[in-house]
Amino acid sequence: MAPDQMTRFLSGYAPIEGVADELKRPDGSMRPVWTPLMRHLAGQSAETLARSFARGDQYLHDTGVYFRQHNTTGTGTGSTVRDWPLSHVPVVIAEAEWAALADGIAQRAELLERVMADLYGPGDLVRDGFLPADLVAQNPEWLRPVVGMKPRSGHYLHFLAFELGRSPDGSWFVLGDRTQAPSGAGFALENRMASTRIFHDLFQKTNIERLAGFFRSFRDAMNGLRGDSEGRVGILTPGQHTDTYYEHAYIARYLGFSLLECEDLKVQDGRLAVRTINGPEPVGVLWRRLDSRFADPLELDETSALGTPGMVAALRAGAMDMVNCLGSGVLESRALMAFLPRIARHLIGAPLRLPNIATWWCGQETERAYVQANLDRMMIGSAQSTKLPFDIEVNTAVGGKFPCGADESVSDWIDREGAQLVGQEAVTLSTTPAMIDCKLVPRPMVVRVFAARTPNGWAVMPGGYARIGRSGDPTALGMQAGGSVADVWIMADQPVVQDTLSSKQSGPFLRRLPGLLPARAADNLYWLGRYVERAEGGVRVLRAYHLRLEEYGRRTVPLVDSLGRFLESYGFETREPVPDALLSHLDAALTCASKVRDRFSTDGWSALNDLADSARELSDRVTPGDDAARAMSVLLRKTAGFSGLVHENMFRFLGWRFLSIGRALERADHMASVLTSFAAAEGLDGGLDATVEIGDSVMTHRRRYSVETTRDTVIDMLALDRDNPRSILFQIDRVREEESKLAELSGAQSMGDAGRKILMLQTAMAVATPEQITARRLSRTRRELAAISEALTAQYLS
Repeated sequence: MAPDQMTRFLSGYAPIEGVADELKRPDGSMRPVWTPLMRHLAGQSAETLARSFARGDQYLHDTGVYFRQHNTTGTGTGSTVRDWPLSHVPVVIAEAEWAALADGIAQRAELLERVMADLYGPGDLVRDGFLPADLVAQNPEWLRPVVGMKPRSGHYLHFLAFELGRSPDGSWFVLGDRTQAPSGAGFALENRMASTRIFHDLFQKTNIERLAGFFRSFRDAMNGLRGDSEGRVGILTPGQHTDTYYEHAYIARYLGFSLLECEDLKVQDGRLAVRTINGPEPVGVLWRRLDSRFADPLELDETSALGTPGMVAALRAGAMDMVNCLGSGVLESRALMAFLPRIARHLIGAPLRLPNIATWWCGQETERAYVQANLDRMMIGSAQSTKLPFDIEVNTAVGGKFPCGADESVSDWIDREGAQLVGQEAVTLSTTPAMIDCKLVPRPMVVRVFAARTPNGWAVMPGGYARIGRSGDPTALGMQAGGSVADVWIMADQPVVQDTLSSKQSGPFLRRLPGLLPARAADNLYWLGRYVERAEGGVRVLRAYHLRLEEYGRRTVPLVDSLGRFLESYGFETREPVPDALLSHLDAALTCASKVRDRFSTDGWSALNDLADSARELSDRVTPGDDAARAMSVLLRKTAGFSGLVHENMFRFLGWRFLSIGRALERADHMASVLTSFAAAEGLDGGLDATVEIGDSVMTHRRRYSVETTRDTVIDMLALDRDNPRSILFQIDRVREEESKLAELSGAQSMGDAGRKILMLQTAMAVATPEQITARRLSRTRRELAAISEALTAQYLS
């Protein structure tokens, strides 16, 4: 590449005066570590870059990476799922500079471990004057029930995150410590996957440190915490409605851990166990991704609907390890940062290698007087404000607002409540390149770095992710405020090892059995199958209805009226070409799938999303009659695509069996309902043909029977034919086969209640003749199918 080409590409990039920049030095020259990336970008046309960026975005969209945009304006509340806002240009940091940062992070992690051990142990830091008693006692994250409780592993902290910024003089500092349930490691992985697709050629040629080794070390360390126990490793999530649920599921799938919710768990005989389809199984290590105070309603927060009663007692008994220990959120207080430099010299005998942002504990009279003097003119709830050299924060509500009245000054509120305040220096963050409208522009950034405890000490992820701010608002770094995120590349001087997550094989080859299946996960897979099949059954009847509506127009025709009544009995409004009830079934299927993202393939998830999105898009534009019938055909093809992915690609593990059983029971019930309404009784002109059409068996019927369509031929083919995948008996055979496998894998010595009910119905249908399958018999069959579902739930899913 000609030098002038690079010069032209960078000519419009102008760092802000007085602000450090990641790409350019203060003298305007480019930092050498950025040269390969800039050379690559400068050598691409705008169209080529757009295609490359689109590859990364498409990967994130197909994989289902998202964040929740919270609606807080106006009268609306709630949240909306948004695509992951990737800033396509990564942040590049030299290996030597990163090594110094990693050294400081490891030191800080060890310091926080010692502070945590003291706060929940002897309390020397408060007693000896290194920490104010109010700072600890008034912090809601300091949990008194945890005091004196020693972790089984001997360590309180195992996985940490830190917010880092670069000051105008080029030095790095810590903006915040994340010790409660640090998020972002999974998103860092997905950012890396997207950036490798954007820069696939460049990535292979440059010495970018890989991330897999960090995760392998942490995974092995987590497994090592089990010791000799049989307890499994799980990730505890608050559930699908939390902002970072996608990451929880992704990390669980990536590391091979079980994703658990508190309702999956119970404390039995002093030990934590997960409810599985085969009964309780012990949990030895739990990576906690919800706030501590919600973990146990018995001892922590009695209003918590997320917790597991008795969890604190199990920890106190040393029956399990938790990552990180309960109560670690106390270390996230910004006020604590003011004391860390002195504590570091006391506990580890050395100054902090990575300094804090300047922070003050405004708890003494002199500091308090200063704060009051500067805040007297600031009225909460009004447009007035006073610019201070630091942000003000209430110690007892870190990150919150002052809970005073609209016409009350902060000074008055301080006097009334006796509040303690935290002062933190206002900082100017460095900028990093972002590609906006085909131009490279500087944007403010903060880097989140991750550290994990291993048997060899603290390991720091060689990278992380950067939060990128918007133009004109350097404080708007969060995605909720319109910010974006970027991958962080650590560029080595020498070629790097092509690392993977897999450990090297030692000893003979072993084929491991699939992990445990929590009852909640099995239940969601079961209902995923039922909802998808319920939607498909509705689509088939809707297509038959609209085809006849097109044929007969608005004339009163008994068959059209009968089809309409049948649809309305299932909640499908016939005045809607794509009824809301159909969309609700697909939304319910998505909800079930989202609860088992760690057990569901990316292709399957994408296919299900595509099906639901297509149904919503069609609902806005199709009209009754032929247009709606064509739309139903489109949805049937997309449903078949999802079903094919599940049938052809999904591993035949326990979860697949529950999904299959759910689909089979729903299809059998739907077919029994259709036969009852349109085939079991004579007299409805065109009803038999409509039944064969709904049962997707028109060609099969013509080839199978040499006579015209009759009640007996339709009943024989759609109720009693073991080779027809649309028949009731075919589905019952399938349910029997899958339930037998479940019972066998569970080690059952005798047939359970579900197995007996399935066998009885299977036998009755196998020996029946078409003449015996009356409307009354079909109604009884539906009740027996419902009884089988209830028995399966009681036996496996409760």
